[in-house]
Amino acid sequence: MLKNIDTNREYLPTPQAAQRANVSRLHIARLLRDKKLEGFQLGREWFVYLDSLERYLASPRKTGPKKKKPTDQSMETGKHAQHSPSN
Repeated sequence: MLKNIDTNREYLPTPQAAQRANVSRLHIARLLRDKKLEGFQLGREWFVYLDSLERYLASPRKTGPKKKKPTDQSMETGKHAQHSPSN
């Protein structure tokens, strides 16, 4: 018996979902665990509902970790670190 599987919805295996979203399979697995994607597990394999993946891809997301902004102190040392041209 298939529990918690909506057979009326299209679904993709994790590797195909990852390829379609241009992310790793591990990232798709993380999204499933975090309930940011809807899907189901059948045996050892995970499947992602296509409509859920499309909704996720259409939603605005942050991209990667932010770069550290330079502190006032590092900016000051940067100013003083400039060398004048030598003859």
